[in-house]
Amino acid sequence: MQAFLAYSILPNPCSRSCFPRPATRPQLLLSSVPAARTSDAATARRCGGPGRSVVTAASSSPAVAVTATDVPGTMKAWAYEEYGDASVLKLDEAVSVPAVGEDQVLVKVAAAALNPVDSKRRMGKFKATDSPLPTVPGYDMAGVVVKVGSQVKNLKEGDEVYGHISEKVLEGPKQFGSLAEYTAVEEKLVALKPKSIDFAQAAGLPLAIETAHEGLERAGFSAGKSILVLGGAGGVGSLVIQLAKQVYGASKVAATASTPKLELLKSLGADVAIDYTKDSFDDMPDKYDVVFDAVGQGEKAVKVVKEGGSVVVLTGAVTPPGFRFVVTSDGSVLAKLNPYLESGKVKPVVDPKGPFPFSQVVEAFSYLETGRAAGKVVISPVP
Repeated sequence: MQAFLAYSILPNPCSRSCFPRPATRPQLLLSSVPAARTSDAATARRCGGPGRSVVTAASSSPAVAVTATDVPGTMKAWAYEEYGDASVLKLDEAVSVPAVGEDQVLVKVAAAALNPVDSKRRMGKFKATDSPLPTVPGYDMAGVVVKVGSQVKNLKEGDEVYGHISEKVLEGPKQFGSLAEYTAVEEKLVALKPKSIDFAQAAGLPLAIETAHEGLERAGFSAGKSILVLGGAGGVGSLVIQLAKQVYGASKVAATASTPKLELLKSLGADVAIDYTKDSFDDMPDKYDVVFDAVGQGEKAVKVVKEGGSVVVLTGAVTPPGFRFVVTSDGSVLAKLNPYLESGKVKPVVDPKGPFPFSQVVEAFSYLETGRAAGKVVISPVP
């Protein structure tokens, strides 16, 4: 079975009644869950020498063997009823399972992943376009289809899928996200999970790999071009390196990271690994066709792009020729990239402090917000 790399760095007020609940089921108060250590299963999947560990793929789990007739009326879900830091998240054990639209599938979530946008949304930075409170957060997930809408054409019960559940992360995001036992998502936003990776690895991919892909597309990246990735060890950056090299045929890939993460950059295919704690990339003589800035150094990035080149900016100020975009979730993009995942040419990178168990969502968010994660922060298994 294919082994995959995981780098190791050892107001809209609304009451809880906004979640519809069956009349016959008493409402339970939101309650926090005591911290627990990462599961032995997650620990067993991590091995290897200093600076890296190996995650062995396992394509399915008995824990998600659910059919439509088994779907309960309520579920466990993490939620917040006010904006704030990670402490506003509480575990609610009686949230109604979301209804399934005609073009949607209901997925029994096996694993979910956190993204910086989840934190920004929870802190209230997108109030103008947000769904009503309380909110079940989470965009990325992997799991098993347990129910299909009447207009669903290509998916069926029992299919293992993964995807990013909102077409646009900031425009009308779903009130019922992926940090729950079940989530409803449009068929067009998900794809079949590659058989050679497990649910935890798959859950960490959608938003990051779609952002990496769309950024490269918008920059006009193609075979023979060079690229510098700022923040190459992060969730998006680690996939930009791999897509540029393995999918687009880059002539040269350079990337920045801190000292302990340089070997990760090289293992992912970077030709040049720049230690930003020791060297400033804008003082170096090299110029690049594209600079992919995932860390907010746009003013420096434009100094090292070739004339006629592009700078993809994910955060921070935008200086021409830099540009920013909001990624569009698209299951067809995932399907297109699946062969590269199946073959191992593109590898999911899961931060080795995880996967965090479902009981440790608050701790996982707190860790994500340190900015020190390598690859993706993943929650698995989801009960």
